[in-house]
Amino acid sequence: MSDDDKRYDEWTDGPELSRDEARRRVEEKEVSSVGDEDADVLRERQRLAQLEMMDRWIGGVLAEQRRSRRWKLFFRFLFAVLILGMLATSIYSLFFAGMTPSPIGPHLGVVRVEGVIDSESEASAERVNKGLQRAWENAETHAVVLHINSPGGSPVQSQRIFDEIRRLRQAGDKPILAVIGDIGASGAYYVAAGADDIYAAPASLVGSIGVVYSGFGLQDAIERLGVERRVFTAGENKAFLDPFSDIAPDQRRFWQQVLETTHRQFIDDVKAGRGERLSDDPALFTGLVWTGEQARELGLIDGLKSLDELARERLGEARTRDYTPALDPFERLSRQFGRVAAQWLGLPQAASPVRYELP
Repeated sequence: MSDDDKRYDEWTDGPELSRDEARRRVEEKEVSSVGDEDADVLRERQRLAQLEMMDRWIGGVLAEQRRSRRWKLFFRFLFAVLILGMLATSIYSLFFAGMTPSPIGPHLGVVRVEGVIDSESEASAERVNKGLQRAWENAETHAVVLHINSPGGSPVQSQRIFDEIRRLRQAGDKPILAVIGDIGASGAYYVAAGADDIYAAPASLVGSIGVVYSGFGLQDAIERLGVERRVFTAGENKAFLDPFSDIAPDQRRFWQQVLETTHRQFIDDVKAGRGERLSDDPALFTGLVWTGEQARELGLIDGLKSLDELARERLGEARTRDYTPALDPFERLSRQFGRVAAQWLGLPQAASPVRYELP
């Protein structure tokens, strides 16, 4: 290139350009001079952006893992606390809850009879009798009190409690009393009849000295549904209470004799416990139930008093101690679950179909 060419300046020696054309040429020069550099910068920026995005994703994954790990540790800790709590409760129930605390002076030893009286219930003969023995053996117990709130239940369980009360009464001079709360009917009254004296509230339900058996006759229903009943027995009367079979007249008479025999046992023990205090009202043993006020007139109870009133009358203050054996929480839960399951499935909830129980 000659010196003339080198000295040539397109801005001074070239043709005259408009303002827009001059600006366009400047931009083209700038783009052409930095085009290669900008492409490298753009690629670098894209790479950095991808790395930043990857870092964010990895950070999010790690944060989620840490969060998930913390929740797992929390639930494991909570589960361990629950297991330890249940274990501690069971140990306490087995070794400490059943222990009667040291007495603080003369008091009434209370044994609760609550709910249906049955071998699998809280008011079983085994549990009530154990409470009676504990209260009786404590020298500071001024009197043993059965605090009753029950509609009755199993004849056998009721008889066992009645017999234990009579045995303790014959073993010494410590009184055994019964206080009825809302209800003391049928088998629960059977239990109360063994006590020296019985007390209730004016509105308590008392009595129902009778025996009940209830069932269903569904033989026509399965015939209409086209269902064939298949029962195999050895002994012609083995399944006479089957609700899907007819009951013959002689079987009906036999079952009525069973109920009447059980009723007679009930009546004999009530008379043995109450003696001449009972009135000669013919309705007394018909299964009727009365209020506490009516029961006093019939000689079924001796007075209208609550547990606290009885304690204040005998000790000057309401000083009582509960001797009822504590139930294991797992046992209580399993019994409640079994009871609910039996109700849902329509299964019998008692060992004996014959009941001293208010329907």
